[in-house]
Amino acid sequence: MTATFQSATSTRQPARPDTAKGRMPGLLPQDETAAMRQETVDLPRHRLEAAKMAYATRFFWQQVMDGADGHELLRGPEIAPRAGDLVLARVVEIGKHTRLESPHSRRQLLFPGDEILVAYGDRYAPDQFEAEVPENLQATNLVAAGGMAGRVTAQHASVDFATVVEPLGLVARDGRPLNLTDVAPHRPRPTIERKPGERPRLVTVLGTSMNSGKSTTLACLINGLTSGGLSVAAGKATGTGAGGDPRMFVDAGARTVLDFTNFGYGSTYRVGYDELKQLVLSVMAALANADTDVVVLEIADGIYQGETARLIADPEVQAWIDSLVFAAGDALGATKGVDLLQDMGLKVSAVSGVVTASPLATREADAVLPVSLVPTYDLTDFDVAHAVIARDARNQ
Repeated sequence: MTATFQSATSTRQPARPDTAKGRMPGLLPQDETAAMRQETVDLPRHRLEAAKMAYATRFFWQQVMDGADGHELLRGPEIAPRAGDLVLARVVEIGKHTRLESPHSRRQLLFPGDEILVAYGDRYAPDQFEAEVPENLQATNLVAAGGMAGRVTAQHASVDFATVVEPLGLVARDGRPLNLTDVAPHRPRPTIERKPGERPRLVTVLGTSMNSGKSTTLACLINGLTSGGLSVAAGKATGTGAGGDPRMFVDAGARTVLDFTNFGYGSTYRVGYDELKQLVLSVMAALANADTDVVVLEIADGIYQGETARLIADPEVQAWIDSLVFAAGDALGATKGVDLLQDMGLKVSAVSGVVTASPLATREADAVLPVSLVPTYDLTDFDVAHAVIARDARNQ
């Protein structure tokens, strides 16, 4: 079998006892919420405090902890949520995601009946789910442990069905739904230019796909550079919001860590390209402050992914990239990735990632790559890390 994705309504989903009730696992009958009339009800602070809040909603959570009150629930069949809208939901059926990442990145065990505070969003995860913001507040799915609600449109054949949640209403104030952009500490900047030769140096980490070793490569680079006394800022420009990678970057020694979630985006999938480019450049500019020697930034997913491919081929984005490290899972992916990036006008400073975990795969890749292959954890050595980032990504 060559296909790794299946339709969200495929009969190959895991069998569940509730299929006898005339529905597929992970779905609720569509009329269970349709009869609810549209209304606005008070959402007392004690109910918010009792809910399990997600990492994606951490800035709203902080406002609640600081005493913010006066919230409401908007609910009804005619309400159409937007990406980033905050939603209070009830857990109906546990599937793939059995835990919800808290604002402090603790994995909270979920139980049927729990009320959770998450955000709507689109997700692109080849080894889990593709999901989209639904058209209404009917039953939907928890598609990311960081706290994203969405309707599954495709899933990997090896994963369980997505946890089912029942939206109880959008969180609102004065009749207006609250969005992640309303509570985020940063805003995308309208125009961002980088003058030639500006510092700090910016190193971008790209990869063949999810789980190719990008985040670990980035963390090892941080650790190696900071071990030599350099001040490093780090983050992720695109992806799906979660706390694991940012906290790993802090543990590695980064002085400042920012990503797209700090700008009010739970996910960057399906964001319009002009808006996405503005966001990515804003993340780069926010990290590149005067007290920083090096910025190390990850662009998520593989270079064939639509948004990623457009970003790295864009001259305005390329103008910010001084050095480029490519993470790959095998020799073929490494060589093809280097070729593609060179065709886009970028030079790869080094290849690292999962491929270097295997001596045999390392041997294969090293025999055919036109650039240096650096074992991931060798990057924790300052001399190795510094030599890698010193190589230019463009013909100067």
